[in-house]
Amino acid sequence: MDIFLLSLLIITIGGIFPLLSYRQFSLMKSGYIAITVAGCVIGLSAITAPLASSQIEHFSQSWLHFLSFNLTLDSLSAFFLVPIFAVCPLAALYSFKYFHKPEESLRTATNYLFFNLLIVTMALVATADNIFSFAIVWELMSLTSFFLVMYEYQKQETRKAGYIYFVFAQTGALCIFAAFALAYSQTGSLDFAAFASMPANMKYIVFLLALAGFGSKAGIFPLHIWLPHAHPAAPSNISAIMSGVMIKMGIYGIIRMFFVLGVDSVIFGQTVLTFGMISGILGIVYALGKQDLKKLLAYSSVENIGVILIGAGVGMMGIAHGNKVMAGFGFAGCLLHVLNHSIFKSLLFLGAGVVLHETGTKQIDQFGGLMKRMPTTGKTFLTGALSISGLPPFNGFISEFLIYYGAFQGLTLNATSAIFSSLAILSLALIGGLAVSCFTKVIGIVFLGEPRSEKATAAKEAGFAMTLPMIIMAATCLAIGLFPAPVVKMVMTALQSSSIPVPETSLVTEITGYLGFATRLFFIFIIVSLLLRKIFYRKKVVDSSTTWGCGFTKGTVRIQYTGTSYSGNVVEFFKPFLMLHTTYSGIKRIFPGKTTYETKVDDIAETTLLEYIISPFLYLLSKFRWIQHGHIQLYIAYIIITIIVLLMFI
Repeated sequence: MDIFLLSLLIITIGGIFPLLSYRQFSLMKSGYIAITVAGCVIGLSAITAPLASSQIEHFSQSWLHFLSFNLTLDSLSAFFLVPIFAVCPLAALYSFKYFHKPEESLRTATNYLFFNLLIVTMALVATADNIFSFAIVWELMSLTSFFLVMYEYQKQETRKAGYIYFVFAQTGALCIFAAFALAYSQTGSLDFAAFASMPANMKYIVFLLALAGFGSKAGIFPLHIWLPHAHPAAPSNISAIMSGVMIKMGIYGIIRMFFVLGVDSVIFGQTVLTFGMISGILGIVYALGKQDLKKLLAYSSVENIGVILIGAGVGMMGIAHGNKVMAGFGFAGCLLHVLNHSIFKSLLFLGAGVVLHETGTKQIDQFGGLMKRMPTTGKTFLTGALSISGLPPFNGFISEFLIYYGAFQGLTLNATSAIFSSLAILSLALIGGLAVSCFTKVIGIVFLGEPRSEKATAAKEAGFAMTLPMIIMAATCLAIGLFPAPVVKMVMTALQSSSIPVPETSLVTEITGYLGFATRLFFIFIIVSLLLRKIFYRKKVVDSSTTWGCGFTKGTVRIQYTGTSYSGNVVEFFKPFLMLHTTYSGIKRIFPGKTTYETKVDDIAETTLLEYIISPFLYLLSKFRWIQHGHIQLYIAYIIITIIVLLMFI
């Protein structure tokens, strides 16, 4: 634990250093990155022992003689610390070139401070071991991430995004604290270990409150509304960490709460599985309908949180039925997808940041032809797209396969659980197909074809500091896909140390062995096919000419597919679950003038919240505006009357 705390201290110092050296812009960034990377490397070394064995480390500090700040580093905490200490330093390195304006050095230094405080608070959330310590670090994590979202505070859109995020963060925190208060009222203890002694009916209420609170941070549907606002507003390296790492703290809270409650009812798994299926399907459908690249990726995060919750739900159902294979592979797929998503979603956001950095726009239909102009960004982004689509031989395929395997074990259970397992399988298949459709749209329109704007034509590859983190992440996606056995073994060790029933080691070794062999064979097939094509076409003359223009003698870039036209049929199919608005000016004359056609997809959860909850509530409050008249004598009278009424009740 001492090494772990030392790493957090170094990371904190790394955040303070830029404030002391912001007048030397290059020195500030170089020193910050060096200190932060060093702290994260030390943090990774501190969690190797808990990951490899059942070793548990504790730290406790008393405060005011009755409160205790407790930290516990076990295998589950260590696993969630891996993306924190592995992905965050890459995002820090990426920022060296991303923040390139010396005139904004003080703002950049402040951003660095809050970024490192976010790393520290996330690490403390993953190790907090009682109500007091968890509540403090959870609130600090929410506040530091709020200031990171507000980096470009001078923009009205950013301020709106920050306020929405703050409201959802605090509302979620209220639900979490309500769950803690209810648990404390039943147990009389601040320690998480005491939660298991609650009555069964109270456990479900506490779990539902915690699910709402942690689910708001994780972005489960319909508590996801802040994601598509906050991610486009924040700098891309911050978006990568918030989407790839921070929202996993919500997943950690759900899983940890399930374990500390010590429940064995199947309804917990069915509840989580239901939210997972809804989030997964609707998240990717909304992603398909978005034309803002970062909003698309934000909704894709909702989809992947759904996949993670499907795995967790399958695992919880397996525990309830005493099925070790279902429980082990369900939770293994869940946790592995937590790690995988932190890698490929961070990669995609960093890639989107490069595109935005070089073109100055976030609209998909303004890009095109970037693969030739930005080959490294294009290839690494393609790797992330294949990974997030769950295609072999990349890491997303491995984690989704484990969830599939666990869900298929549930088909042999009783009728209700078999139905839920079948729905989980069908949902994963549908999510995978929609994800492929979504990211073929992104790759095809953003990186292929011809440039659709002057900014896209002038785009060029970013500096090495921005492309190196993406190369590392892309290589990691491929490495986990080709050699999944060590990572799956690490996950199973973490589960076993957390007292989760896992299948026999021989079965896990056999499954991962066959899985790794299949992905390596598929990868070799792809490489051989590319080599054969290169050999066979080596001496052939390849002519190039214009594509048949269907009667047009001079085609332009405007005849290319748009994002709306590409995904229109799929989005139309899911129209009952989203707000689809189409604006068409029509052709009204024999010789028509300019005609416009626009399709917009609005979030049904956000629209419902605004129309049926927020607007009526604001209308009701407006009727009490007469109370704020400005006369201090009457304000004092209000206070006196309130005190008298309270004294009467007492």
